[in-house]
Amino acid sequence: MKLMKMELPVKKPSSESDHHHHHGGAVQDPFRFAYIIHFFLGAGNLLPWNALITAVDYFAYLYPTKHIEKVFSVAYMASSVLVLVLMMSWPRVWSKMSLRLRMNLGFSLFVLSLMVPPVIDWASAAATAGGSRPSGAYGLTVAAVVICGLADGLVGGSLVGSAGKLPKQYMQAVFAGTASSGIIISILRIITKASLPQTPKGLQTSAHLYFIVATIFLLFCIIFCNFLFKLPVMQQYYHHHSLLPEAAAGNNGENSSYSLAPKFWAVAAKIRGHAFGIFIIYVVTLSIFPGFIAEDLVSELFKDWYPILLISVYNIADLMGKCLTAFYVVKSIKTAAWASISRLLFYPLFIVCLYGPRWLRSEGPIVVLTFVLGLTNGFLTSGLMIVAPKHVQPSESELSAIVMIVFLGFGLVGGSVLGWIWLI
Repeated sequence: MKLMKMELPVKKPSSESDHHHHHGGAVQDPFRFAYIIHFFLGAGNLLPWNALITAVDYFAYLYPTKHIEKVFSVAYMASSVLVLVLMMSWPRVWSKMSLRLRMNLGFSLFVLSLMVPPVIDWASAAATAGGSRPSGAYGLTVAAVVICGLADGLVGGSLVGSAGKLPKQYMQAVFAGTASSGIIISILRIITKASLPQTPKGLQTSAHLYFIVATIFLLFCIIFCNFLFKLPVMQQYYHHHSLLPEAAAGNNGENSSYSLAPKFWAVAAKIRGHAFGIFIIYVVTLSIFPGFIAEDLVSELFKDWYPILLISVYNIADLMGKCLTAFYVVKSIKTAAWASISRLLFYPLFIVCLYGPRWLRSEGPIVVLTFVLGLTNGFLTSGLMIVAPKHVQPSESELSAIVMIVFLGFGLVGGSVLGWIWLI
């Protein structure tokens, strides 16, 4: 299991965390539990999105007239960003909910919304012998996607905010986890596509499988996230950063979460380079992937395997990029920002591969481009997310991580809207 291999080099959490730490000596994280749980929760955070977007051939078959991929993108991203913006605007409400409650609520909403498509299918199959769709099915499905987005905002904001307080390998774990969720679903998709016939029934079975696997994984995430807060390593950091509710109460007004909204922009100004970088990264990534890659590219050689191949290549590259940051992080914000901006070159490159000379229109260049798109996406995202919370005072680290996620979200929305615009 390659999880274990990549974790070894970041063995020494104590060095970077000691300067804001009461307890002398290293923080024990026996068996790297905290790291592994952060990895799993990161995976759980993006699994529903990956399941929905991967079952897209199934939804496209059910609702042929709708641009399902693009509708899902916008519905999911917009609702996820909405939650994050609310988190900032009304910190009072949020700070009353413990981190644990937010995570549990988020994961439970995920489970509920992922069960909607299969349940609609089973219900309609039971109700009518022919199994025709009930009239509200499409609306319900989109509503489930919106709820998924809300849950994503809850879990994502809480998870990344919490990891921002911890030493940097935990943030790396969360983002490596998000990347691995794409791979998990890609593998499932390849297995189902290879073993099931490409009939409506087969499509339905494979889609249900994604949802059921994701649901089981999320139920484990609920157990893990409750177990996480019991770990001594977490208790140590948390007591320190006054995140535990009992500590927050007696913290002579130093607890930042009550004056979040005005401070949000103050912190955002401090990390504006990082925030802009992450915004641009996701605008570029999402306007190309998954919509353009899934809908607009055709291959004689791979036929309908082509989008699956490309999405798998992207996911693997993304994970590789995110694992690289366990060894090396770009410290200079100038370099990172310029690297993010230079990804705009993917637009002309992909266009050349579409309409350019014959030899460029083949599969090779597109696969390479997709790989580089994923690798740069993973490496820069994880790097910026790791560096930003360490760029501000420890008391602002959670908030700065939320700032980053909000801008990442704006980028996602911007990218998915752009994806609509160039329905090439």
